[in-house]
Amino acid sequence: MSKQVSESDFNRQIVSNYTDVAGEKLGGKVLSFSDEWFAEAANLIKPYAPIREAGKFVDSGAWYDGWETRRHNTEPADWVVCRFGVAAAHIVGTEIDTAYFNGNHAPEISVECTSITSGLNEADEAAALKSASWDTVISKHECGPSQKQFFVLDKPTSKTYTHARLNMYPDGGIARFRLYGSVVPDFSQSKDVEIDLASVLNGGQAVARSDQHFGSADNLLLPGKGENMGSGWETKRSREPGHVDWVVIRLGAPGTINKIVLDTAWFKGNFPQKMTVSAVNLKPGESIAADDDRWVEVLAPVQGAPHVEKEYPVDNKHVFSHVKLTIIPDGGVSRIRVFGNRAE
Repeated sequence: MSKQVSESDFNRQIVSNYTDVAGEKLGGKVLSFSDEWFAEAANLIKPYAPIREAGKFVDSGAWYDGWETRRHNTEPADWVVCRFGVAAAHIVGTEIDTAYFNGNHAPEISVECTSITSGLNEADEAAALKSASWDTVISKHECGPSQKQFFVLDKPTSKTYTHARLNMYPDGGIARFRLYGSVVPDFSQSKDVEIDLASVLNGGQAVARSDQHFGSADNLLLPGKGENMGSGWETKRSREPGHVDWVVIRLGAPGTINKIVLDTAWFKGNFPQKMTVSAVNLKPGESIAADDDRWVEVLAPVQGAPHVEKEYPVDNKHVFSHVKLTIIPDGGVSRIRVFGNRAE
């Protein structure tokens, strides 16, 4: 069973510890839907907050930044199916945002999930989904007009899933759909193969940060290059002498670190003056403060530079479970890559 929680509790319990596995910025994709007459289903998983343009009309009616279906649905619910951007995940909660849908919002929602074989072509994937067995992950809950609702499970699902189906009863509009869970990476390759241990696709997670005023710290771990400054991590301007900003990243698996890549793409006038990386090996579930003396420096402070990707070798063969990127004194970084080998 799922329950509704406050936004502050959801951010503290879920957003800080899990990943939006269906989000577009992670590679999630809307595959099919029952209807999208007024507004496209693909808008549901856009990474930015919904907007409103009052007075804007398109051929179908008023323009909405979300998913909206026809009135008078004769079926029990409208639905949309999306594929996760990760190999698989245990699901723990969802955010449903009906921003700007007032009088045309979805009265109720539920979320179902399933798991199918990866790597299928589009036709085979569609066929597999059509015959798949769907589990109710988030039970039916009421939605309010133009507001966010947050629903969580007591703990992540025991089963892993690859696809989700969002249902709204019977029809209406939803602006955004976030589905959080713990990533289950595809570790079928040998441990001798070097991988990016920090990548969200391999289970990396930004678990703590000093500040993320202009750009979310979890952007650091996304696949591919950043598209603009909004695709990275950016902090406020500091005014205090000696100030630093930092982010703690739980690696997808403990391992040895061979090299670190720091990318300041698009940060041309607001890159950090310097950057340094420390690491630590923690037991599962153990936490650590940013100023704890157990952190070991694996990359001494290096000079920051605008809009550039640089690779730095690491001469430390200890096993680490977490890394901490520190920027001096503040600024923006697009990506961090922590290349290494999973530990035995």
